[in-house]
Amino acid sequence: MSRNRKAGVVTIIPDLSIIDIAEEGKGVGKADELVVFVDKAVPGDVADVRIVKKKKNFAEAIIETLHKKSELRTDPFCQHFGTCGGCKWQHMEYDAQLKFKHKNVEAALQRLAKIDTSGMEPILGSAENKYYRNKLEYTFSNKRWLNKQDMAERSDELDADGPNPDLEMNALGFHVPLRFDKILDIQHCYLQAEPSNSIRNDVRTYALKNGLTFYDLRNHEGSLRNLIIRTSSTGEVMVVVVFAYAEQVQINGLMEHLKVSFPQITALLYIENQKKNDTIFDQEVITYAGRDHIFEDMEGLKFKIGAKSFYQTNSDQAHELYKITKEFAGFSGDELVYDLYTGAGTIANFVARSVKQVVGIEYVPTAIEDAKFNSKLNGIENAIFYAGDMKDILTREFIAEHGKPDVVITDPPRAGMHADVVERLLEMEAEKIVYVSCNAATQARDLALLKEKYDVVRIKPVDMFPHTQHVENVVLLKFKGN
Repeated sequence: MSRNRKAGVVTIIPDLSIIDIAEEGKGVGKADELVVFVDKAVPGDVADVRIVKKKKNFAEAIIETLHKKSELRTDPFCQHFGTCGGCKWQHMEYDAQLKFKHKNVEAALQRLAKIDTSGMEPILGSAENKYYRNKLEYTFSNKRWLNKQDMAERSDELDADGPNPDLEMNALGFHVPLRFDKILDIQHCYLQAEPSNSIRNDVRTYALKNGLTFYDLRNHEGSLRNLIIRTSSTGEVMVVVVFAYAEQVQINGLMEHLKVSFPQITALLYIENQKKNDTIFDQEVITYAGRDHIFEDMEGLKFKIGAKSFYQTNSDQAHELYKITKEFAGFSGDELVYDLYTGAGTIANFVARSVKQVVGIEYVPTAIEDAKFNSKLNGIENAIFYAGDMKDILTREFIAEHGKPDVVITDPPRAGMHADVVERLLEMEAEKIVYVSCNAATQARDLALLKEKYDVVRIKPVDMFPHTQHVENVVLLKFKGN
């Protein structure tokens, strides 16, 4: 190790071997007894690393010099890799990504829930690992993130006659990690298929040409705030432009331009949001042209997707996830099913034709309205839905009214289930629980509690988000009996 003599702290660790990868996606090395998490490092790398943060038992570092490249490394395909907060693993072969996702799920279940994972099934990879998302949200900002070349040019300008007033500071893209007010201007994103990139770039060009101001995230002023693009497997396209302080003539100008330039847009919508945050769930959505929704299709089922609707962002892989959920449940056709955290009722409606009845519960009222609409749209009459906080809805009285479920499907948010909900599941004693999770750590925490009355009999991870550390996991639990 080399030391900063003035400060007396370690700054460089030479020839650090990367031996693993952490759940948050950083490479892991060990220097003496110090665990070092290294950004953009891949197992098999050997590098000199620079410490950027040090705690008692671990440190965070960046690669200073890469001496040996791992066999698992590959060239990133995106020009924005390294600055953009998405696709952090695209410098690693996809098969290796799957291996480490599988390993991280396994480790969480073993360490936190003391579960035997010897029978864990292989992770299901995504057939498509580019252009797989059906929704992206971009942010307008008058404070573009400056890359090294930009900074060099600006330095030259300051050394000369001051900053160049023509240096473009407006951006339309993604937030730079840990910098809420800085936006990386995106030229091409590999997450969503066309016409996504064409629409985004055209909106930027139109705004600059016509003098529409980009939002100031600190001072809360400007005309343009966000751009949301949704696509579906049916070929439909939704575009939502979120304005802040714009005149109606400016709104109409941009929306008409999009209508004429992109006739394939199915739903052309806009919102005027002057709140201090970007959430749109309490905002009015105005239809400028076309419908106020698009449709998604899954095994002949249609799902209505509005501007505020929740739908899994990887449509094809969501279908695989739901098929696994259904298979794990092993329906015979006569079951009463509770679908907890049902969202827009996608899973509930997907399994409804295979069971006697489904009861769906979800916190967001608008999602429940979507769920009811989707049931009606598909002629499903054996699914009922309730909106409210899960721990408040799922009471003994509720269960007495609707019946003890044979199967519970639960797909909670990243924080997992509330302790009261877990306690209610233990009281209900359903024959089977299928637990779908996007966070293996909180899932493991809940499974540790459920082990009191349930055995874990099947485990299968599913990769919904290639080139990221995120992974879904499906677990089947069976009641031990009295």
